[in-house]
Amino acid sequence: MTNWIGIALGDPTGIGPEITLKALASTPGLPDGMRFLIIGDGGLLEELDRRLKTSLTLAPYQGPHGSGRLFYYNPLDKPLPLDLPPGSPAAARAAMSWLAEGARRCLRGELDALVTAPVNKEAIIRAGYAFVGQTEFLSQMAHADRTAMMLLGADDRGRWLRVALVTTHAPLREVPDRITTAKVEQVIELASEACGKLGLRRARVGVCGLNPHAGEGGKLGNEEIDIIAPAVLETRKRGIDVAGPLAADTLFYQAYHGNFDVVVAMYHDQGLGPLKMIGFDTGINWTLGLPFVRTSPDHGTAYDIAGQDKASPGSMQAAVRLARQLIHK
Repeated sequence: MTNWIGIALGDPTGIGPEITLKALASTPGLPDGMRFLIIGDGGLLEELDRRLKTSLTLAPYQGPHGSGRLFYYNPLDKPLPLDLPPGSPAAARAAMSWLAEGARRCLRGELDALVTAPVNKEAIIRAGYAFVGQTEFLSQMAHADRTAMMLLGADDRGRWLRVALVTTHAPLREVPDRITTAKVEQVIELASEACGKLGLRRARVGVCGLNPHAGEGGKLGNEEIDIIAPAVLETRKRGIDVAGPLAADTLFYQAYHGNFDVVVAMYHDQGLGPLKMIGFDTGINWTLGLPFVRTSPDHGTAYDIAGQDKASPGSMQAAVRLARQLIHK
């Protein structure tokens, strides 16, 4: 059986194209039955392949039965100029077109997974889109209202942190109002299910408090008592191995040393700070709850080093590996 992984190329003026080609070039022998469709500009890819000396055999996509392993397809009417300035509206529009095309192909069953290269939210918003993030955009396209963002990364000794977020791209002052018992329950459930898909037999979930010291019994806030603890209790009744709310500063230490398989964090930086500390170059973003597999590298467009052959493909390699793993579950 042939498996297809799509790669949406992201912002063409960022490092997405570079890390995509480097990641594919460093894959030690593409697995039997695995094909890749890069959704992006063919001229850009071929020029970059020449400059990076990745020596990939790239072919225009002409249907699922063509010979070859690496293909590209551009849904845009015209090729992009190769000298676009970083974050230009044309680059942002291209990134959104490629992302949407990848989602549509997954929803039609033409792709088994989608790996998304980095986009720049500020550039996309300037180009006229009401855009929060790729996770939210894909959830809306798929009409999926039960989704969550999980971030995964490992240190150089293979010790993993896995973090699922209750709120994602929200201003900090709005976070308490966005945390509900139903949302916390949902993320706990998705995090537990994700452990099963990763082959983790224990699936032990630790849940962060929102406030310092998990609220100090109500002295530093009531969210733990009124919202988070009821969600933990309810999911525990459903058979999930879950503990919390726990002080985030100690919970991440415990998870890093193997006492928990996944942490449910209340907001973006609560979860991503510890994760990027130990796995910056291997971090992966995995959208839980979509009807298709979606992963991405856990970093941005890095305009300052784009086109200079300085970008590390480590996070993109990890995202591709996870996509391959998940479609075989």
